[in-house]
Order: sequence, then structure tokens, then C-alpha cells
Amino acid sequence: MSFDRDDILFHVVVNDEDQYSIWPDFKPTPEGWRRVGVSGDKAACLQHIETVWTDMRPRSLREAMDGDAARA
Repeated sequence: MSFDRDDILFHVVVNDEDQYSIWPDFKPTPEGWRRVGVSGDKAACLQHIETVWTDMRPRSLREAMDGDAARA
């Protein structure tokens, strides 16, 4: 099935590292990911992700770098 169809509902999902993705409604959310409460067509979901995911570093890397900066 093509995910570029206009009739597919997507959900924005996030994992424990604060990494975002979209997931089609007709498939169960994969283990390790959770829905954030935003759904719609592919373009709308990707637009939401572009707005909220401004730091692409995984959470563990951000925390490590913040710790290094605090110790310096």
C-alpha cells in the first residue's frame, strides 16, 4: 500500500529519545513509540513534526552534552 494516498490517516508518534515519526492508523503503533495526539493526512502530520521537533539530537545525547557543558 502506498503511503502517499490522500485517504490515509496518520498519527504523529514519538519514542523515548524524543524522536518523531508518522504512523498509519491502520497499523498498530510499534513497540517503543507512543502517539502524541496529533493525527491527519501525511502533510499535516509532517508539518506538526517540523514545528515541534527543533532539536534532532536524541534525548540521551542532549542530556550528555548538557551535563558536559555544566561540568565545564
